[in-house]
Amino acid sequence: MPHDTLLVCADSMLDHDQGPGHPESPERLRAILERLHAQPIAGVRWAAPAPVTREQLLRVHDPAFVAEVDAVRGTHAALDPDVALAPASVDAAYLAAGSAVTAVEAVASGAARRAFALVRPPGHHAERARAMGFCVFGNAAVAAAHARAALGVDRVLVIDWDVHHGNGTDHLFAARRDVLVFDTHQYPHYPGTGAAEEVGRGDGRGFTVNVPLPEGLGDADYAAVFRDLLAPIAEQFRPGLVLVSAGFDAHRDDPLGGMRVTGEGFAHLCGVVCELADRLADGRVVLLLEGGYDLAGLADSVHACTAVLAGSTPPTAAPAASPRGDAAIRRARACQAPFWRL
Repeated sequence: MPHDTLLVCADSMLDHDQGPGHPESPERLRAILERLHAQPIAGVRWAAPAPVTREQLLRVHDPAFVAEVDAVRGTHAALDPDVALAPASVDAAYLAAGSAVTAVEAVASGAARRAFALVRPPGHHAERARAMGFCVFGNAAVAAAHARAALGVDRVLVIDWDVHHGNGTDHLFAARRDVLVFDTHQYPHYPGTGAAEEVGRGDGRGFTVNVPLPEGLGDADYAAVFRDLLAPIAEQFRPGLVLVSAGFDAHRDDPLGGMRVTGEGFAHLCGVVCELADRLADGRVVLLLEGGYDLAGLADSVHACTAVLAGSTPPTAAPAASPRGDAAIRRARACQAPFWRL
């Protein structure tokens, strides 16, 4: 039976253009939208977002940084060597973070069972006072903080399967126990953070879970990470909402990553997340688009995950990780063993 799944997007996010040859191009979102409209999925409906508010941004970002972004609205500017802005880019960033908020509000209120915010610019590299790595605002962080502060959600689980470590989300919640960040990523790789030993700080130790993986791993390895580490930690944390920073640059064809995940592999991970959310969070799960730079692989993977959100049976996974994948899992498990029963 199809589930009520909300896709949140604004066409004006296509107007964020960082120039010829930039990997984070409007064509990424255009390829996704063309695929979803060409191959409609039962149980899916669309919604337009409202821009994020200043109050929502300031839960995770420094006021001076927000003012810096606002000051370049309508101009060509560079916030970081990897973050170029066109005249429409600041408005797109406000809509990207607002899409995350819109999706979370719909799921938390019961207006939708599941949601996918199809956004750009992405967000998981954005720090409290810095744009970086193609990201302006921390979309997932803004959504998690809003769920905690305004929607009555006691605990939020943020899963990040982008090929790059989500340093911004990690650092913004590193000292907190109410938001658990589970991040699996290629390592070493940009931005250079995300070692297994990075487990949070202060009272938040153990509520940051980094699972760095060596280059070249694929579907079976990622499935094992979710089965052997994510599932038992999530069951003990018992979130009221699950967010996924859904980057698709671990795809085997992606030019910015070195992993071997397929569209079916991402659909399997989405199925694991949905099953956990059904058992632990009354089904409340929201995906937020992050990276993914091979247009065909990106469109295939987003479509496959959307189908799973809407109730399609996810693909099964190979039974065991590779030796290198198993070694990475064992290392992460050792770092988390003081905090969780694993």
